[in-house]
Amino acid sequence: MVFIEAWNIFILKKEVILSALGIHILLVVWSSLIAITLGVTIGILISRSQKLGEVVIGFAGVLYTIPILAFLGFLIPIMGIGTKPAVIALTIYGILPILRNTCVGINQVSSAAKEAAVGVGASKWQVLTRVELPLAFPVIIAGIRTSVVMNFSLATYATFIGGGGMGNVIMQGMRTYNNGLLIAGTLVVAFATVFLDRIIGWLEHGVQKKYGLLGA
Repeated sequence: MVFIEAWNIFILKKEVILSALGIHILLVVWSSLIAITLGVTIGILISRSQKLGEVVIGFAGVLYTIPILAFLGFLIPIMGIGTKPAVIALTIYGILPILRNTCVGINQVSSAAKEAAVGVGASKWQVLTRVELPLAFPVIIAGIRTSVVMNFSLATYATFIGGGGMGNVIMQGMRTYNNGLLIAGTLVVAFATVFLDRIIGWLEHGVQKKYGLLGA
């Protein structure tokens, strides 16, 4: 049975697979940190202008429609091969959900809540950090969750530009017609993606519970 074969290959090549998984995780962590920083920052800025928001989100949406293999190929003449172009590509693909959700989340905060904060003497910065961002958190974290989980799957394409990761294991299985290795690599990515989604979900629940945002 092919799944038994996949398990045997995983045990046999555990060090290789886990090493590839470690590189895979690093690619996602670095690209996600950059995407979160840029996405939330830009999302806050464009939330102040509807026209600017439409232009920026529209542009990010156009980039999002480009197939990742084509985008990686475009980056090779500019940045060469390796982890750097892979991180850049994953960052760009990961920004849109965060950018859009940050803008939407902040715009959904009721004007009454903001006016009440201003009424008690809160500055613009305090309104943002103590009213808008906390109330927009459920929407923002949903965008972050989508971005990170999506990028974990997309990171397998990094193998095509020498970026490493689990794509190396999967491609090796395909090139050698080794179905056991192919399925082993695919299952590791699938289980790791589900596990990552659960972790982010637990963190989201914990923060919402801490700040009383459950059901908000």
